[in-house]
Amino acid sequence: MNVASVPQASPVSSGVHALQRDPINTCADVPPLVQAAVDGAAEMSAERIVALDVGDVLAITDWFIIASAPNVRRVRRIAELMEAHVKAAGGLGPIRTEGLDEAQWVLLDFGEFVAHIFHEPSREYYDLERLWSDVPRHEFD
Repeated sequence: MNVASVPQASPVSSGVHALQRDPINTCADVPPLVQAAVDGAAEMSAERIVALDVGDVLAITDWFIIASAPNVRRVRRIAELMEAHVKAAGGLGPIRTEGLDEAQWVLLDFGEFVAHIFHEPSREYYDLERLWSDVPRHEFD
């Protein structure tokens, strides 16, 4: 699914962004908190955002979100915005976060879904999309 426009965020008193979602940006098959994380990644112009429905083949989570950025600074910022958007949509913060210091591959475990934010060369090297090529896939441009 192509995302026609990036959702606009507006600040609220707590400093967290409130989502003003354009219906064109949503995918009916993607749960609201997964969509919120995708919206956060899109706000920072993450590249090649993909949501993989791994629930039928993986017991530990239902969804993987994969996104990347050309530099580690943007990788960190994408992770921050994903967390902020999930919280603004009523979700909790990640249960576990890994890789934030090096920002080559940041993993945010939200329970229902796991977000993988890669520095582009690391994404090419690990190629998670190929490893999970047999599950339903939703692409966001």
